[in-house]
Amino acid sequence: MGSSYEEHRPRHAPGRHVACLWTQVNTGPREHRQLVVPDGCVDLLWRDGEVQLVGPDRAAWLAPLPAGAAIAGLRLRPGSAPLLLGRMPADEVRDLRVPLAEVAAEAASGGGNLTALAEQLAASGSARQAAGILDEYVAALAHRYQADEAVARAISELSRTKIPAVPDLAEHAGLSERQLRRRFTSAVGYAPKTLHAVLRFQYALRLGRTSDGRLAEVAHEAGYADQAHFTREVRRLAGTTPGVLLGTDRRPGTPAGPGGRGSG
Repeated sequence: MGSSYEEHRPRHAPGRHVACLWTQVNTGPREHRQLVVPDGCVDLLWRDGEVQLVGPDRAAWLAPLPAGAAIAGLRLRPGSAPLLLGRMPADEVRDLRVPLAEVAAEAASGGGNLTALAEQLAASGSARQAAGILDEYVAALAHRYQADEAVARAISELSRTKIPAVPDLAEHAGLSERQLRRRFTSAVGYAPKTLHAVLRFQYALRLGRTSDGRLAEVAHEAGYADQAHFTREVRRLAGTTPGVLLGTDRRPGTPAGPGGRGSG
């Protein structure tokens, strides 16, 4: 067997802010290379005895997972990064993987909870148990977190396949364009159009996994101009073709498709 990746619903942290808990275990005899593609999310990650924060990505990267290694994560939904970062803008951790203690609001106020978190994780007996500890930690933070509702409304609008104009987003959110861009980038880590491209890409991947290789239909349903447009966007965001990414055109030596966001 090789790498096993699983997602689970949070039991304690609110689903409005947390997309999933996840674990990845390499049960094979060799290093596993996981292709990580942009999803607009920030992850809290337990790996190699360290709690890390994985910022929102703009391009794909390969995360090596040694034989026998196990990691656990909690994935925040787009726009929920301030739950962990406090007043630090999410674009400051964009494309980065950093120790949580260096960026978390908890660390700035003494770090006691971070110390307890690390101790609990170190004593955990499995990746699934570690994911549950991350769930409880974020649930405790969520009680004091107030989401930016204007940004949340804009994210909801961007989840549609048709690209909304930024002035329209701002009007619906009750903000000026400048205010929307500033608050949106601070909460998400991207500008609105970048997040829309990432969300459409992720939607296309979900469609593609059940399309039996009909990429033209996927492109149309996801709102791309045509299959060529879809292919260009996949190359830009994932560094490969839709066929390879979706497993319909696997070649020897290609990394596994999108899964966990383990640190490299």
